[in-house]
Parts: sequence; C-alpha cells; structure tokens
Amino acid sequence: MLDQIPGPVNAVLADGAYDGEPVYRAISDRHPTAAVIIPPRVTAVPGQKADTTPTQRDHHIQQIAEKGRMTWQAATGYGKRALVETAFFRYKVLIGRSLRARSLPAQKIEARIACAVLNRMTSLGMPVSRKLA
Repeated sequence: MLDQIPGPVNAVLADGAYDGEPVYRAISDRHPTAAVIIPPRVTAVPGQKADTTPTQRDHHIQQIAEKGRMTWQAATGYGKRALVETAFFRYKVLIGRSLRARSLPAQKIEARIACAVLNRMTSLGMPVSRKLA
C-alpha cells in the first residue's frame, strides 16, 4: 500500500491492531522520515535495543509508561485519527459505500464532487460565533 503513494509521507496514524515491529519497519523502509503514530498494546514491551538505539515504538511505550496514554495521545496528535474516521463514516452514510463511475478518472471526479457536497453540508450546520462584548 505504501508503494502506491507517489509523494513523501509525513505521518502514519493507525489503530493498535497495527502495533508491531514489522509495521514500523515497513514504513521506515519506504518513508524513513515519517512519524509512525500507532498506540502500543497494553502488554507491549520495549525492543531489545531500546537502551542504545530506541525506535519510535520504544519512545511511545516509554512515554505512555511515564505520562499515561491520554497524555501520549495529546502529544502525538493521535486524536486526528478519530476525526478522520468520523469523516469517512459521514461520507459513507451520506454519499454511499461505493463509487458509481467505472473509469478511474471518472471515479476521481465523483469523489471530488462528493467531498465538495459533504463539505458544503458540514459548513451549513456550523454555528457562526461572534463576540458581543
């Protein structure tokens, strides 16, 4: 999947199901500068070289042990993942689970139009706040 992305990847956010050295290794092989933000499992332990050359995963495990999981989530921006999941859920509910166009160029246009519609609908429901005093 990472081979299909033409440009550089800045960060990879995933849920705990993807926690493990093979995933971290695959991402770092293809995109060495990418931040990997995957919450370690509760039973996760640091790697064998955590004392000499800690990996991103080792840093996450250490930070969670020292400051707690919620602090780690705030520090790493892990909450963005929930916002993305909500956006995809909203898209699937309002637009549908599949594309109707057959060719790839037409599918790209269809997805762009659907996103524009979704953004318009979201903006209509947002309150306008003004400071009175």
